Amino acid sequence: MAVLKLENGTFYTDLMNISQELAPLNIQINHWTVANNPEIKGLLAQDSLNEQEKEQVLKALDSYFEQLKQIAGYTTRDLVVLHSGIPNLDGLLAKFEKIHTHADDEVRYIIDGEGIFGFVLPDDSQVELTVQPEEYINVPAGTEHWFYLTPVKRVKAVRYFITTEGWTPQYTGREIRICQLLEK
Repeated sequence: MAVLKLENGTFYTDLMNISQELAPLNIQINHWTVANNPEIKGLLAQDSLNEQEKEQVLKALDSYFEQLKQIAGYTTRDLVVLHSGIPNLDGLLAKFEKIHTHADDEVRYIIDGEGIFGFVLPDDSQVELTVQPEEYINVPAGTEHWFYLTPVKRVKAVRYFITTEGWTPQYTGREIRICQLLEK
């Protein structure tokens, strides 16, 4: 279940309330069911996946990709698998832990684990959203945000792209003021 923490300490767990709070940024968050296939569930329980296993998971979830291709012009997708056993994981994630924007939408479907997106709202306040399994999020291009993993240090996320070049972070130099929802 998604959890939104406002800078004033208020928490929301209902997707409708979360969507209302994030509406000024046009962020979309939805619940999408992961395939109820025992083989796919077994793959999701593993820390690591090889390329063939990643493709197997992606194909099981391609009905969502087909929808996104039709309604928004997405052309490709991949599966990112992050866990504490990856060498230099903190170094790999460091570039996303600073406030930045992208030229393209950042679209993720969390299928295992969890991550935290932080956002700067139009009134300059900041919020953090914990996104968990079966949650889809679309962060529009130009939205000031940051991302990090929770202490679980584990996430499997399908990423959807119009172009991969649009995901290069453009740092804003703004400081993160909100207390971290969970300690890193």
